[in-house]
Amino acid sequence: MITDRPRDVYVVDAVRTPFGKYGGALSGARPDDLAAHVLKALVDRAPGLDPATIDDVWFGNANGAGEENRDVARMAVLLAGLPVSVPGVTVNRLCGSGMEAVIQAARAVALGDASVAVAGGVESMSRAPWVLPKPDRAFPAGPGTLHSTTLGWRLTNPAMPGEWTVALGEGAELIADRDRISRDRQDAFALASHEKAARARKDGAFAAEIVPYGDVAEDEGIRADTSLAALGRLRPAFRTGGEAVRGATGPSAGAGTVTAGNSSPLSDGAAALLLMDERGLGASGCTPLARIRSSAVTGIEPQYFGLGPVEAATRALEKAGRGFDALHTVELNEAFAAQALGCLARWPELDPALVNPRGGAIALGHPLGASGARLVGAVAHQLAAAGAGTGLATLCIGVGQGLAMVLER
Repeated sequence: MITDRPRDVYVVDAVRTPFGKYGGALSGARPDDLAAHVLKALVDRAPGLDPATIDDVWFGNANGAGEENRDVARMAVLLAGLPVSVPGVTVNRLCGSGMEAVIQAARAVALGDASVAVAGGVESMSRAPWVLPKPDRAFPAGPGTLHSTTLGWRLTNPAMPGEWTVALGEGAELIADRDRISRDRQDAFALASHEKAARARKDGAFAAEIVPYGDVAEDEGIRADTSLAALGRLRPAFRTGGEAVRGATGPSAGAGTVTAGNSSPLSDGAAALLLMDERGLGASGCTPLARIRSSAVTGIEPQYFGLGPVEAATRALEKAGRGFDALHTVELNEAFAAQALGCLARWPELDPALVNPRGGAIALGHPLGASGARLVGAVAHQLAAAGAGTGLATLCIGVGQGLAMVLER
């Protein structure tokens, strides 16, 4: 029953698969199997939880055109062996789908529509299918065109302005141009992501969140052996007509600075969180990691999508009655080094040392539908490890949106 006063919503646990490279260790795993894996692991880690008491399962997914069978959340429930009475719904906010699933699940718990909920996300970019548009008439005589569903625009509406429909990497280049973010700064940011992730892996910092998938137990994209020299040898991936001018003054006009090395890779993986209210905690005997305080979503010009977190994070903190100076940890998705640096430049009150302490998507990977759930789960685990504090999870979204969530312990 819907309550007059919103209920407190707790993150009880958060798990994820290791994130695999495109065509890599998890490319043989169907997305519905990846989703079922984290769902089952989450339930197994809460022995006091009766699975039949899960009111609903929300999963984010940016594709939906292939083995996800449109509603991968319901597929995961069935494949995980949960009672058939447990429903499942799939949501799509592109790169923000996993966090959107957490927001919708938390909203249901806060309003009293649910007491126990699961939220997460999944993407297999390796297995994203090619699609063939349906012909205008039966038995067409001419050739057809296949379109990849892996990433980015396809079957674009001609009414969309051309400046809105640029490739995601070109959007990062536009931010680098506007903010004069040099290739050297982007490469240095990427190197730091790998170094922090490699150190966290060595220290066992991911042990609380990663549930191995078969014999895959670690994130595949972390490169402990990379260097500025190695990153510097990579050619621009989106603007290939000129070389970047290096140095503190920024790139030359029109030269490419965004490379495969300072961008997040195409990835495969899944993540899931268990959410409860006080009644759910009491019935299951579970101890929460953190409490959800607020969330916010905003829009921005599509070509500058990478700056979407700027306003979203600001609004989420305002709703929580907090400022950037109150934060203890921040998980900012690193779609591209240029966009992450662009966001950080617009948060002068934020200590950059607090951001992505265990590395970010450039090293860990960015399976679109799963990343938002990973970010929220990472913040929850970090707050639990610290024993107290306030954390922020935020990410940019293709086609110009930003999403953010504030947690506390």
